[in-house]
Amino acid sequence: MLDIHHISTGRGNATLLILPDGTTALVDAGALKPDYSPRSVSPRPDVSRTPGEWIARYIRHMLAYQASPALDYALVTHFHADHMGIVTEDTKTAKNGRYKISGLTEVAEYVPMRKIIDRAWPDYNWPQPLTDEFVNNYRVFLEWQRQHNGLGVERFRPGRNEQIVLLRAPQGYPSFEVRNIAASGEVWTGVGTSTRQHFPRIQDLQKSDLPTENMCSIALRVSYGKFDYFTGGDITSSKDDGEPPWRDIERPVAMAVGPVDVYQLNHHGHYDSNSGFFISILRPRVHVMPIWSAAQPDRHVLRKLLFPYAYPGPRDVFATAFTAANAAVLADWIGQLKAREGHIVVRVAPGGDTYKVVVLDNRAETYRVTAIHGPYESR
Repeated sequence: MLDIHHISTGRGNATLLILPDGTTALVDAGALKPDYSPRSVSPRPDVSRTPGEWIARYIRHMLAYQASPALDYALVTHFHADHMGIVTEDTKTAKNGRYKISGLTEVAEYVPMRKIIDRAWPDYNWPQPLTDEFVNNYRVFLEWQRQHNGLGVERFRPGRNEQIVLLRAPQGYPSFEVRNIAASGEVWTGVGTSTRQHFPRIQDLQKSDLPTENMCSIALRVSYGKFDYFTGGDITSSKDDGEPPWRDIERPVAMAVGPVDVYQLNHHGHYDSNSGFFISILRPRVHVMPIWSAAQPDRHVLRKLLFPYAYPGPRDVFATAFTAANAAVLADWIGQLKAREGHIVVRVAPGGDTYKVVVLDNRAETYRVTAIHGPYESR
């Protein structure tokens, strides 16, 4: 099977992939500070542990079939704390005393990682130097892990399909592929491994007009037989009036990806993402919304997901959590969601012809199944 676990901590994105031959990958491991305002999702299951530790415990449970649970790949879609972990003066220090542990770096404290892939290795200076405290901490983490634990680190290569591969029995699954779609504005053309740069030359832009970190996110497609899944970090279509077309990175990404069965919403469903064009091209049967803020999802985005304006046919929408504030605003539509709380697991049957969506309780570590939807037929 192919399992895709959208882990619900209420404090950022984290997606565990268990590939058909047992190869493992983690896409993001966000960790924001606890927030109990009605405009934020409170930590799941609770505040007795940090988000990074909850993610690590979830991974270790789901990888219990391994004698020594480990991650073959870990991807950082982009350099924001809700995708890699915030660092403050209160953040814990690693056992080695060399860096802080939060989000991704804390997961690595409990689950060994063999290779990390991000968009900016090794210089971290595009489109401008990345100097946030959590990025500096992450770089110290990488160097220590490379020197002492043999960690591999690579820059994500758009257009390629041999950077993230099955490591244990690839010959048994010829229809499986992870296709790198985009990163830092470089987008796969859909032909061979060729790409093109969607953004203009950096030297031709004012500093205030540079591509945002969200726009630079890694995007990839996972395919298994007829089944396709897309995740694109926080890529956006940019809705501000008067902005040039190149600031819509969703459009070329959509053209490269094509129709999929399941996708994780771009930018948590914010107003500047998941354009009608993007949704009309992907036409997913299942939408997964990773939520931590009252701005997620935007009312207009949720309308496009629930109703057949962008594309015809049925669709099911699942959320990892919901804020009290947004639940009140979207009260008329909340009842149409298949889930508004829980770990959302997509389980693809051997060969990829069908899949189910399994919702797990995120209020405790029982991993109790609260709902099963499907089977759906892959397209």
